[in-house]
Amino acid sequence: MSLARTWAASLSGVTGHLVAVEADLAAGLPGTTVIGLGDAAVSQSRDRIRAAVLNSGVKWPDRRITLALSPAGMRKQGAGFDLALAVAVLAADGVVPAAEVDGPVLLGELGLDGAVRPVRGVLPCLLAARAAGRRDAVVPVENLAEAALSGLRVRGARSLRDLVESLRGDGTQLVLPDPPADAAAVAGSPGGPDMTDVLGQPEARAALELAAAGGHHLAMVGPPGSGKTMLASRLPGLLPPLDAEQALEVTAVHSVAGMLDEDTPLLTAPPFVDPHHTSSRAALVGGGTGTVRPGSISLAHHGVLFLDEAPEFDRRALDALRQPLESGAVLLARSGGATRFPARFQLVVAANPCPCAAARDVDCACPPGERRRYLGRLSGPLLDRVDIRIDLPALDAPTLARCAAAAADAPESSAVIRQRVLAARDRAAHRWAGTPWRRNADVPGPAVRRRWQPGPSEQHLLDRAVDTGRLTGRGYDRVLRLALTAADLAEQDIPGPHQVATALALRCGDAA
Repeated sequence: MSLARTWAASLSGVTGHLVAVEADLAAGLPGTTVIGLGDAAVSQSRDRIRAAVLNSGVKWPDRRITLALSPAGMRKQGAGFDLALAVAVLAADGVVPAAEVDGPVLLGELGLDGAVRPVRGVLPCLLAARAAGRRDAVVPVENLAEAALSGLRVRGARSLRDLVESLRGDGTQLVLPDPPADAAAVAGSPGGPDMTDVLGQPEARAALELAAAGGHHLAMVGPPGSGKTMLASRLPGLLPPLDAEQALEVTAVHSVAGMLDEDTPLLTAPPFVDPHHTSSRAALVGGGTGTVRPGSISLAHHGVLFLDEAPEFDRRALDALRQPLESGAVLLARSGGATRFPARFQLVVAANPCPCAAARDVDCACPPGERRRYLGRLSGPLLDRVDIRIDLPALDAPTLARCAAAAADAPESSAVIRQRVLAARDRAAHRWAGTPWRRNADVPGPAVRRRWQPGPSEQHLLDRAVDTGRLTGRGYDRVLRLALTAADLAEQDIPGPHQVATALALRCGDAA
């Protein structure tokens, strides 16, 4: 038989697409042509697969070989098509049964010695294959644990020789994956930094709990050593574990980025991403000159993005966060097309009050204009999307003295706070049952106003903030959502004056 077909998969962002790989062997001068709108890695695969076949002890066909990737109009990137291309050639030449290779999805890069090397994005590719009706897959052994999460019957190949012998029925068995880890068991025992390590800062602790309960963005300004980084790093420990759908979404993003750990392929805890302040705009939102890769905001999907020393970031990079903060996704347009990455993250911003970062205001040598310009690097439109803004004072002497000895009244642990956060989130999920939203921070303003109309006392507080210019239209809606979260923590159905005053104080200062 001179015509055979195998199956592979291509990625666009974190979305997979099933690809048919066809091989035709015809009379004529020997040569290999790869068609189907592939990039340089796909075009160069003809040389890789030829060497891999020969070094696997199989004869390369001395015929005119045409390899086609369909749909032909969809761009295809990477070396993950090597395995499907090589097997298609061998099936067309009769080396392996064509009927055996027309079912499973084949993913993997081939080395010149025939070794099957791991590739990125296996999970989203196989999820797309399952949606398209495929039931089996063969992947590199290093990708087996990740591939097992797809729900397909997967096997792992160490080399092209092993795969060929298995298809021939020569007795070689491909590697089967280990049973997937129990996600519930992993999620039920969160680790990481604990809130008991944070001394003092009661207002900041309360703000962090409120942010965790509603999914609100948070900005902290304070001198060095006031606890900004400690608080931010403990926010993921207050969040609920990812549900099954969220875990697959987060794992797919990290798979595309090539950041999955082979031992723990399924990410069940909210990710915590803290890029360095020298990160470029492409590093934050995603991009690249060749293959478009997810940035920090997508790696923090369903988790926390922490920007420490935020004024030191490039202002254009910070302003690029404005649209993803609203939409929960980032669309990267290039000449070859547009790529969409998910980016529904919780932003935490930390900054010193001035460039000199003095521990006390009396020691600061910065003129007032310099202090304003420093914090002014965080643009107004960006801060307008941050629900909670707090100033952290320097720790006093008694609080610092407690660091040297165990305190009798130890602060609450993350586990205790997490229980209140989970209860508040359950109340919010019940409130928004039947809608696409589960967290108060995600609900659009019109939906909030239809569900809850502030009473006269609450409206008076809101009107004063608007009249004095402390609240914009966007800020007004965000205060309503923050008040709903405060009510959920207080186990109230609707916010009262105290919850609205708390929301206004955390949003724009004293509510009085």
